[in-house]
Amino acid sequence: MDHSALLTDAFDRIQETVHSTLADLPADALTFRVDAKANTIAWLIWHLTRVQDDHVAGVAGTAQVWTSGGWVERLDLPFPVADIGYGHSADEVAKVRTGADLLRGYHDAVHDRTVDYVQSIGPDDLDRIVDENWDPPVTLGVRLISVVSDDLQHAGQAAYVRGIYERR
Repeated sequence: MDHSALLTDAFDRIQETVHSTLADLPADALTFRVDAKANTIAWLIWHLTRVQDDHVAGVAGTAQVWTSGGWVERLDLPFPVADIGYGHSADEVAKVRTGADLLRGYHDAVHDRTVDYVQSIGPDDLDRIVDENWDPPVTLGVRLISVVSDDLQHAGQAAYVRGIYERR
């Protein structure tokens, strides 16, 4: 398996978890909280998709799907356009109120852009430095794996919250 196929498979697994978590989900489950400060399914899916969109657009040198695809207007969240959810308070998490179809649509649009990008890069591109603010500097390969890791964790958290919602 080459690097593009490996990365595509990883991002496909994120998308599969997002889809299975959102499938036939009652609207009130999107904002269900395990406790008053816990993240909701809606916030987790929005955040993981925003991180992927932001980070992949950054390394690809393209506009984010959030803005170029009109998702910022469709989801109509009360945050600055560049906000990806990092460091959000419990009150900010509660402000992510949108439907599963919109979350799935935004995620699918970001997934498609991500897969197009990872299929366009060569193996030598993975060693390209994309962020010199760290020691050691971050390569493209490390940044992409970081996005996969972060997204899979959040997708798993969303699936877990769904399970708790369904068992209560």
